[in-house]
Amino acid sequence: MLPVLLIGVGKMKEKWEREACAEYVKRLGRFCALEICELSDQPEPDKPSEALNRRVMEKEGREILARIRPNDRVVALCIKGNSYDSEQFAAKLAGWSMDGRRLVLVIGGSLGLSDEVIARADEKLSFSKMTFPHQLMRVILLEQLYRGFKIGANERYHK
Repeated sequence: MLPVLLIGVGKMKEKWEREACAEYVKRLGRFCALEICELSDQPEPDKPSEALNRRVMEKEGREILARIRPNDRVVALCIKGNSYDSEQFAAKLAGWSMDGRRLVLVIGGSLGLSDEVIARADEKLSFSKMTFPHQLMRVILLEQLYRGFKIGANERYHK
């Protein structure tokens, strides 16, 4: 069973977000050993500058990197990443499942991911050129993981 760590910056504040995540965590239990690590997002500066924003991202980045092991396969969610349709993503999951490494999926905070986290990533994954709130992205990512595992198991899943 594929070990998966989802690192998400930011708390799930809304009840519907928590309930949606809990439902997909439950469903994913038969496909992977999923762990979710929820990190606190750093307060954004009152008068943001590029340098202050970079410091916030670097601090969040250090917290993310502290949870990643040297042999982990790291997939960072970012706008400039690779995009896949559901069948292609299912094939990626199948390949990742075969190499024996823990899969670490990283969702950054409201400012994005630090350069260090992006550099550590084995792959950059994009769901869209649009920006989504990180809490919503967590729900979307969990749903796509579930869809990918269902496709990989040749089980029916709605289109």
